[in-house]
Amino acid sequence: MSCDHSMAANDILPLPAGQLSRRGFVAAAGAAGAAASVLADPVARTAHAAGSDRLKVGLVGCGGRGTGAASQAISADPGVVLWAVADAFADRALAGASLLGRTVEEKAKDDASFKTRFDCPLERQFAGLESYKQAVDACDVVLLTAPPAFRPLHLKAAVEAGKQIFCEKPMAVDATGLRSLRDTVKVATEKHLSLVSGFCWRYASRERDVYKRIHAGAIGPVRSVYTNYNAAGFRGETPRKPEWSDMEYCLRNWPYYTWLSGDHIVEQAVHSIDRLAWAMNDELPVSVNCTAGREVRPDVPVGNNIFDHFMAVFEYADGRRGFHMCRHFPGAASDNSDYIVGTTGTATVNGFQNTQQTVVNGDTWQSEAPKNDMYQQEHDELFASIRSGNPINDGVRMTNSTAMAIMARMSGYTGQPVTWQQLWDSSENLAPADWDLAAAPPPSPIAVPGKTKLT
Repeated sequence: MSCDHSMAANDILPLPAGQLSRRGFVAAAGAAGAAASVLADPVARTAHAAGSDRLKVGLVGCGGRGTGAASQAISADPGVVLWAVADAFADRALAGASLLGRTVEEKAKDDASFKTRFDCPLERQFAGLESYKQAVDACDVVLLTAPPAFRPLHLKAAVEAGKQIFCEKPMAVDATGLRSLRDTVKVATEKHLSLVSGFCWRYASRERDVYKRIHAGAIGPVRSVYTNYNAAGFRGETPRKPEWSDMEYCLRNWPYYTWLSGDHIVEQAVHSIDRLAWAMNDELPVSVNCTAGREVRPDVPVGNNIFDHFMAVFEYADGRRGFHMCRHFPGAASDNSDYIVGTTGTATVNGFQNTQQTVVNGDTWQSEAPKNDMYQQEHDELFASIRSGNPINDGVRMTNSTAMAIMARMSGYTGQPVTWQQLWDSSENLAPADWDLAAAPPPSPIAVPGKTKLT
């Protein structure tokens, strides 16, 4: 990629670790298509994590998942107020705040209490690669939804500051990030913080029902599990603008670079790997062997290096196997199911098709638990735990599920089996030397199984 840092006089510079300027606001408003919405009703200026009428929420990462999580947080508790947003880019911070302001205004038409749930004026819309620090400092609860490569850094900052946290999956992209994650989770536990993960299926009522039944022995001891995440692929390239540096281009196309996303087995299919772990009652594998490659992946975005298919076999100490398949083949059949085999029966789970069933001796049981919005449930339970002072901590299992996806990626890239111990001993560090928009992105070679080495 060429690196062109030239900018026209009226272009918006993402402001490092700072708030938007008034001039930047006017320009960004045109780019975002709407002015920021700030509701007239004032809210209290102070809040505490428990026992207070107000909980200030900060959003770090203003993409679609981030604004979705913020909307769910706003809806979870009448004492919540969206207080600050932060994003690497000024236009994204502005657009996120504007969307959330309009969302609250719409909700307030039916429920007047929503009028106090948004107070995020321009001075609390932060931009730049260090803007997460301002959002963390300003709020009681932080929603971490930036690209996965940033998660260990952002989570560490939030835990060190003693904040309550919603942490989107995955939680790391490499072994170095995993070790940071593990250490941070330990601190969060010691501080009795609520830490809810974005492994949303764990909060789906019917999935909870069927997995509880499986763990109670409905199909006998589980002997094998097969999960898959077969899909068409990601959204496509965000076209480059002349003023963007190489780093900005990569960040705006982050799903396509292993150093930012971990590859699609880590960023996306980790949901299915988490359900594999769930079916195995969160017991840990001893090793994984994975076949993977690029069959139909195009060469755009420029320099992308992720694969388009993985087939992993996890081995457990007692000889059981867990199988996972994921692929990005446009036009091919899609599936997102879990198939569990026990000694006396089987189970099939597919939340998108409303299948949560067991079959024993020809008799089928289907969960009839009331369906819920699993995304909303995460936040309902997070804020209920904060109010009660009884923290939820998903830290250990979110670490282990992320680790399973990363070790499968490492095996797929190298063509070698990877043990649990090798993963945690690995020196793998995919991060750039400097998190700066003017810095060069790290090298992004395409792995060659059988030639690429474990580190």
